[in-house]
Amino acid sequence: MPDFPWDRLAPAKQLAASHPDGLVDLSIGTPVDPVPAAVQAALRDSSDTPGYPLTMGNARLRDALTDWVRRFCLAPEGVGVLPTVGSKELVAWLPTLLGIGRGDTVVVPSLGYPTYEVGARLAGATVARADSLVSLGPTTRVRLVWVNSPSNPTGRVLPEPHLRKVIDWARSRGAVVASDECYLPLGWEASPVSALSVCDGDLTGVLSVHSLSKRSNLAGYRAGFVAGDPALVARLLEVRKHAGMIVPEPVQAAMVAALADEEHVAEQRERYAARRAVLAGALRGAGFAIEHSEAGLYLWASRAGEPCWSTVDWLARRGILVAPGEFYGPTGERHVRIALTATDERVRAAAVRLAVV
Repeated sequence: MPDFPWDRLAPAKQLAASHPDGLVDLSIGTPVDPVPAAVQAALRDSSDTPGYPLTMGNARLRDALTDWVRRFCLAPEGVGVLPTVGSKELVAWLPTLLGIGRGDTVVVPSLGYPTYEVGARLAGATVARADSLVSLGPTTRVRLVWVNSPSNPTGRVLPEPHLRKVIDWARSRGAVVASDECYLPLGWEASPVSALSVCDGDLTGVLSVHSLSKRSNLAGYRAGFVAGDPALVARLLEVRKHAGMIVPEPVQAAMVAALADEEHVAEQRERYAARRAVLAGALRGAGFAIEHSEAGLYLWASRAGEPCWSTVDWLARRGILVAPGEFYGPTGERHVRIALTATDERVRAAAVRLAVV
């Protein structure tokens, strides 16, 4: 396994924390705003549940998930749904759950969430990055293709024709497409679409992965789900039942409450939009270039083309911690990822520090 990348950020965090006004941590996309009151109430009201929960989710949750993916992902009738213990768990274990192993290849984004690669390695599979597809000969046994739109780390949105092309290519190789859509509700300068919406009603071999961590501030609840090809979802369910991979009943109740309410999602979007405007303006004023970043929770930035670790150090000396782009792939070596997940006060503090260059 590769070293855990965030351990390498410890010296920069220590430096940033020494700032007289304290640390502004923009490195990890962890929510800082309150869990909606209705979601907290649902969790409390379901706390007296001594029996084992259903791996497939209770009937109310299955209905809520189905309704949500029909409305927001434009999924056709018959779509399969399955709750997961957050989305990272599903990303890490999906190759194993699908029976992928040695001799198989998993394609991951050229720049992407490190757990795509970790999951492939846990299964013993070979990893190929999307920018090297032309080098994959016809005898390469591709079993899984990951796409991520809006992207973590870049915020890039994949257009419909691109998603269709990926699905067609994967089907020609007998591979599954897994579309990580955790940031789907957070479009800024572009409107993200789900892979489930471009299948012309045929979900064969297509899965989409979702999280309530960002839209509803439920990172601490570990509340996610996968939707798509009902046959594939049934296979995942069968293995997960054997492995005891179950979302707790109180969390299932909280998910139902969160999925039923879009008002709190709109409020959270407004918070992130305001923080995004402040940070983007301050970064550009300090000489940074921002690329893509048209959706999601991050700004993908560079400073005069310098190496990412030099940029991390420059910001850390101003008490601001960000993630180096190389964490997400070799082509990120000149960029840093800057999260919008800090309080309004800390975002303003970052802007003030960036103004003194």
